[in-house]
Amino acid sequence: MTILQAVEVRKFYGTFCALDGVSLVIGEGEHVSIIGPNGAGKTTLVNVLTGLLPPSAGTVTFKGHDIGRLGPLRLLRLGMARSFQLVNIFPQLSVRETIAIAAISSLGMGGRAFAPLRKNRRVWETVERVAGLFGLAGKLEQPTKSLSQGDKKLLDVASAFALSPEIILLDEPTSGVSTAEKTTIMQVLARAAKETGIKAIIQVEHDMDIVFGYSSRIIAVHNGKILADGSPAMIRARDDVMAIVVGRP
Repeated sequence: MTILQAVEVRKFYGTFCALDGVSLVIGEGEHVSIIGPNGAGKTTLVNVLTGLLPPSAGTVTFKGHDIGRLGPLRLLRLGMARSFQLVNIFPQLSVRETIAIAAISSLGMGGRAFAPLRKNRRVWETVERVAGLFGLAGKLEQPTKSLSQGDKKLLDVASAFALSPEIILLDEPTSGVSTAEKTTIMQVLARAAKETGIKAIIQVEHDMDIVFGYSSRIIAVHNGKILADGSPAMIRARDDVMAIVVGRP
């Protein structure tokens, strides 16, 4: 079943064409990695798919709704979320408060302050459930700025999961951490997605071991166009794609 679709999407910044006729379909049960060299258009594509940027031409639909006509809150209500690295935005908050920001948004309480919510059981139950899924239950009172880089990445992803989405988009969820931490993050992410009923995951990722180890499908982007779209085995067999993406001769 199709959950997200882009049809002939183009995106211009002035005269520069960052996306040029991109079409794709994301179905339920898929874990899709978007790969490509720097400047290929990956982040622009994710920003258009999540409604942060309007396409200059073409359409993006989520669950049959044209997202160009929806605001971020309506998209959230429909079940789309992405990570926004809240740790970097609110370094003084505790782990509990950081996850609560997302939980509050998902419950339609975004305009309220923390104080009146201290007794709101739904918010704090969501916080504790999500923290448990991501191994952060013992660190709820810890300031986010004091977390290890690996735990900061887990908290970023956990905050997106606290929005209770059906589809989640992640921009480099394992960047800046060790190989061991990358594996842990992906294992926790995959388990949490299964336990919470996430229908699809889209991620931008540079680490090819992670891409080929966890993706059910890979979309390679180059010069604003889709260079290849297929299974990990198919992408790995494309010497032209691998040469462009990872510099393999």
